[in-house]
Order: sequence, then C-alpha cells, then structure tokens
Amino acid sequence: MFRAGARPDVAAVRRAVEAAERVVISHNGEEPGGAAGGQARWLELLIDGMTFDLSGLAPGAGYAATDLRNRYEVPPDFGEALGEGLCLLPGPHLAGGRATVPVVRAQAALGAELVRRLPEALAVAWTPARALVGRDFYLSMVDAWLAGGPFPTLGLCAFRQMLGGAIQSEGLAFFIGQELHFDNAQFPDPAAAVQLGLRLVNELVSGGRITETVSLTGPDGARVTLRPSGNERFLRVERG
Repeated sequence: MFRAGARPDVAAVRRAVEAAERVVISHNGEEPGGAAGGQARWLELLIDGMTFDLSGLAPGAGYAATDLRNRYEVPPDFGEALGEGLCLLPGPHLAGGRATVPVVRAQAALGAELVRRLPEALAVAWTPARALVGRDFYLSMVDAWLAGGPFPTLGLCAFRQMLGGAIQSEGLAFFIGQELHFDNAQFPDPAAAVQLGLRLVNELVSGGRITETVSLTGPDGARVTLRPSGNERFLRVERG
C-alpha cells in the first residue's frame, strides 16, 4: 500500500527486481484496466519456482483496500484513506494451492522483496485476515519466518473480541476453513486467549480442517480441546 500517487510503474518494479537476486520477471503483459488507452500493465514474477501476478501498477488504476480493521504498526500518518496498492496474487497454475503454506510463504517472501526495495511502500494488506501491516513489522515477521521462526500469525491472521466478550480468530479460515473461538466463560482474560490462539494457529495452518474433537497440550502444559462447531466453521477451544 502506498500514499495516493506514489505507486510504482513497470520501470520502478524492474529496478527493484534487478536488486533482488531470488526474483525475476518471467512475463509482462496488459490487461483491461484504467490506464490511458484502456490498458493497465501487469508483471509475472518468479520466486522459488513459483510465479505470482503483480497488478495495479501506475499509471493504471491501483488496488483499493477496504475494511482492514486489524492493524499492526501502521504509520499513524497513513490515515484511514489507506492510499493505493499493488495486488500480488498467485499465478493461475497455483490457484488450487493458494491457501497452502508453501505458496503463502513464497508470496510473503516476494512481498518482502518488493517492500524492501520500494521505499514508498508503507504497509501490506492481507485481506483474508482484514489486516494492514506496517512495512517494518511486515519485514521483521516475514524475515523471521523465512529464517525458521514460527508462522507469522499476527499479520496473516488476527484476533478480535466479539459481542459478549468471546475472542475469535480472523484469517485462519483461509488456510483450514475454520476459525478459533474462545468463549469468555472459559477464557475470561482476552490477552491469555490471544496468546494461546497464537500458538494454536502456528500448529493448525498446515494441518487442514478438523472434523472431530481433538485434544492438544497447550504451551503451559495444560490440555486443550478443540471441538468443531455444528457447521464446522469454528473450532471451539476448551480447557482440559
């Protein structure tokens, strides 16, 4: 995400990619859009053997982000308008695996390469979690993940307090089709529920949908039960 009028054009992205040894431009083209003449440019970028499409380049129409209610270290002067963005999506051959950890990992790594070399980039939007992440926080969490650290839950997922006080994850469903739900009767401390949720997401993202009740050992050594809701859209977290 960039301030209005600060999005890069094809030439700027080319320069950025030339400075990133692990990224190459594998294709460039045009798509119906808002640029002068009715065409907006896009680029296909290759990283780690996977291709991703980058669209929204200037002077065409940029990506307009909306409803990004979960914010992490976003510059305070960025404001509510959110500016304009580029859109980075898995290529067509990855469409079936877009929610798998290897594809998201490569996508996040490519995003980091671009953010690092485009100083006008102020934040990264991850729409499955309705999250907007400031550039420095994004780079630190992705770099840590690529170096062998935990899944970057805050940024690729989020937690929010529901009416009645329950804590619920947002964005985990992108990976496994389900969200975590912490009832406030069992988890009266929201901060403790979020801390447990962070650990659980790290374990769940690569495991797929849970259709039967399972019991796990929590980070404090206590047993935790994950019980699918009737429609299997939620995993209710219970102690013991």
